[in-house]
Amino acid sequence: MSKAGLRRLLVVVSLVMLVVFGLASYGLARLNHRPRLPVLGKVPGFQLTSHQGNSIRRSRLDGSVWVADFFFTSCAGPCPKMTAQMQRVQKAFAQETDVKLVSFTVDPETDTAPLLAEYAEGWDAIEGKWFFVTGEKKALYALARQGFKVTAQPGDGGPHDFIHSTRFILVDRKGHIRGYYDGTEKASVNRLIEHIRLLLSER
Repeated sequence: MSKAGLRRLLVVVSLVMLVVFGLASYGLARLNHRPRLPVLGKVPGFQLTSHQGNSIRRSRLDGSVWVADFFFTSCAGPCPKMTAQMQRVQKAFAQETDVKLVSFTVDPETDTAPLLAEYAEGWDAIEGKWFFVTGEKKALYALARQGFKVTAQPGDGGPHDFIHSTRFILVDRKGHIRGYYDGTEKASVNRLIEHIRLLLSER
């Protein structure tokens, strides 16, 4: 082969190698890229009571990815669907200690810790993973409105005030809200499960 032919061959080989390297780098970048969920707010500190009768604070959940919802045990409407979907989330992450579930009652006068304990047992809540929470009504309603922002309807947490929301709220390890989902819709909860996995990979 002549020197000119050899040079042309070397140029072609070099170009091919550059193309291959470029494609490989692009493929690795796509594999390593994960969409980042937006930060939609931060959950304020709270001190309430779990279904086990123990004090539960937001700081106890720091370091975990967790899902919150607001329900009440006597609800005959969407609450059973929501709780069934929360149970699906629990099942998906049963072995993942860094995932917690927190269900806040909006009817604390009825939903005492002992009643919530019965409810938790009926839904096979895993101890230390899924918490059913009660407390003083004004504190719960302020948390729902100003903390989780589940409703724009005004209220003072008084006797005639009532909140009901079907939203699930996804919270990251630092207490930031990262997503809202329809707790009655399987497809929406499927997306929630995917997003929990995304947050577990964040450091």
